[in-house]
Amino acid sequence: MTAHRLALLFCAALLATAAQAQDKPVMLKLSSWVPAQHPLNPALQAWAEDVKKASGGSITFSFFPGEQLGKAFDHYDMARDGIADAAYVNPGYQPGRFPIFAAASLPFQISNAKGGSAAVDAWYRAYAAKEMKDVQVCFAFLHDPGSLHSRKKVVLPTDLKGMKVRPATSTIGQMVTTLGGTNVQSSAPEARDMIERGVADAITFPWGSLMLFGIDKVVTHHIDAPLYATPFVWVLNKDKIAGMSAAQKKVIDDHCTTEWAEKVASGWADFEAGGRAKIAAMPGHEMVKLDAGQIDAWRKAVAPVTDQWAEGAKKAGADPKQVLDGLQQSLAKYKSAL
Repeated sequence: MTAHRLALLFCAALLATAAQAQDKPVMLKLSSWVPAQHPLNPALQAWAEDVKKASGGSITFSFFPGEQLGKAFDHYDMARDGIADAAYVNPGYQPGRFPIFAAASLPFQISNAKGGSAAVDAWYRAYAAKEMKDVQVCFAFLHDPGSLHSRKKVVLPTDLKGMKVRPATSTIGQMVTTLGGTNVQSSAPEARDMIERGVADAITFPWGSLMLFGIDKVVTHHIDAPLYATPFVWVLNKDKIAGMSAAQKKVIDDHCTTEWAEKVASGWADFEAGGRAKIAAMPGHEMVKLDAGQIDAWRKAVAPVTDQWAEGAKKAGADPKQVLDGLQQSLAKYKSAL
C-alpha cells in the first residue's frame, strides 16, 4: 500500500471519528420486565454496551429491569409511546394483536433457542414493519423450549380436561381450551402466586425459570418434552431513532440483526436448558417421559390450534400457508426444527 493511500485512509478515519464525536448525545431507556437476576438482562445490557462503544460513546443507556417502568403486558405500548426507548416484549401476552408472529408460538415445532432465535428473527423480518408498525422491531428471539408443569401428573392431552392452566402465550392458551382446560392469565412474575392460591393447577414455562420465579415450590410434575417455545421481540421507539444522526442510526441498524438475535438469546438458552437437569434431581419432582405414541397423541390433539391460528392470520390479510412454510424453512435452515 502506498504512503498516499495510507494517508487517505488515516484522514478518512480521523473525519469519521470527528463526525462521531459531534453526534448529539442520546440516552436510551431500556426496559425489561423480568427480575434483575434473570439471565436475559445481562445480554440486553451487553447489546447496549456494544451500541455505546460503536457510537463512540454518543449513545448511552439506563437499564430498568423488573417492571420498573411498567407491567409486562404493557411493554409494546411503552415503546410505542416513549415510556421506554427500547423494550422487551412478549407479543403473546396480547391475544389476537400480532397474529403472524403467533405462528412461532405453535406447539411442537422448535427444538432449541439458539438456532431457533436466528430462524424466527430471519423469518419475521418480512412481516415486522407491517404487523408491528408502531415501533421499530430490532430483533426477535426465543427462550429454550419449555413444557407443562403441574400439581398433578399429566401424561396425555385428555388429562388437561377440567384443569386451570396459566399459558405462556395466547397460542398456548388456545391449545389449553382445545383440550378442555381453562386459561388463567398472568404474567411470569405473578405466576407462582396464582398456583399457590389454587387459581391455576398448571403452567407452561421454561425449565430454568421455574426456579428463578419460585414456581418449582408449587408444581411437582413435569412433562419431559419440548412442548413449545415463546417468541419475543426487542423493540425501539421510532421517534427516538428518528432523532439520531445518520451515523447513530447505522450503529442501531448494525445491532438489529439476526446475529444479535442469536447472541442475546444464547446465555438465557443455556440457563433454561440447564434447569431441566436441576429440576429432575429435586426430591419430590417427577419427570413425565412420553413415548412415541403419547407424543403422537399430543401432536394430533393440538392440530386444531394451527387451524385456529391460520384463521387469525387470514383475517389479518396474510396467507397462512406461506407464513408457516416460511417459518418451517427458516427453522430447518438454522437446525432448530423438531
